[in-house]
Amino acid sequence: MKAVVCDSPHRIRLQDQPRPQRGQGEVLVKISRVGICGTDYHIYEGLHPFLEYPRVMGHELSAIIVDSDSSSNFKVGQLVVINPYLACGTCHACSLGKPNCCMKIQVLGVHRDGGMCEYLVLPESNVLTADGLSADAAACVEFLAIGAHAVRRSGMKLGAQVLVVGAGPIGLGAALFALIAGGNVTIMDRDDLRLELAGATAGIENTIVANEDADDQVLRATNDNGFDIVFDATGNRTSMERNFKYVAHGGSYVLVGLVKEAISFFDPDFHKREMTLLASRNATAQDFEHVISSIKLGKIPISKLITHRTSLDNASAMLPIWAHDKNGLIKAMIEIE
Repeated sequence: MKAVVCDSPHRIRLQDQPRPQRGQGEVLVKISRVGICGTDYHIYEGLHPFLEYPRVMGHELSAIIVDSDSSSNFKVGQLVVINPYLACGTCHACSLGKPNCCMKIQVLGVHRDGGMCEYLVLPESNVLTADGLSADAAACVEFLAIGAHAVRRSGMKLGAQVLVVGAGPIGLGAALFALIAGGNVTIMDRDDLRLELAGATAGIENTIVANEDADDQVLRATNDNGFDIVFDATGNRTSMERNFKYVAHGGSYVLVGLVKEAISFFDPDFHKREMTLLASRNATAQDFEHVISSIKLGKIPISKLITHRTSLDNASAMLPIWAHDKNGLIKAMIEIE
């Protein structure tokens, strides 16, 4: 089968690999769509902290069931969503119902080879039915679930003043599910064109350009109070440190993005606001189901989210381009026929 392999930072190629063979309790699927994520761009650029090369990337996946156990709940030819977080089920985090941060987690495309290929084998427990969804929509579920999980993690209340920093796909997911949860949402980004595109896609009119005037814009937008909840989806240390000051007294700051370095904050400001600081990692089955339901209800503009497309044969040429040129880019999708 064909697979896209990142051998080392800035070295990516299409190669032939053996078609995988499934075992008991596993399913063999044919990949239909692969969403290209910020994680994939970071892997290509050598910026991911949890990865060893070479690696077949790809964890935003929709697929067709090819083979499964006779007792399986899935039928051959059925479209499915892939949950790429393979948890051990026995560690401390798993015992607390938090498989998204399993102590031995294996994420497809990061800790083990992912879905930028024609066929994949994985546990049946990591497959969800995609009945009623298109192949495109099913491949968007995972990245949207990250935003949905962050919003659920925040404990957002109806009417909360919300700031999402970072207008990429993960930030958009957080913004969309903050809207669904009843928040009053503002998006911030340093790229005004990307900010305009994201705002139009999510139907959000309140936007702030992250420039020298950003602090004043935040105060004007919140009557000098700051935001009840701030989500950072930039994966940028400077942004993550700056955004502490945008949180209102008694508010919460949720770090959705990930950086390969230490971050710091000014403790007196943190304490005087009695601020809550949260990390949000991956997503759970509950978040996946919430996303699937929201898509079926027409609350997610899937057609607007997918802005670029390519084939598996051309992915190794296009991914390096999109890693640097994000003009008009929200979500790039690999189509595999």
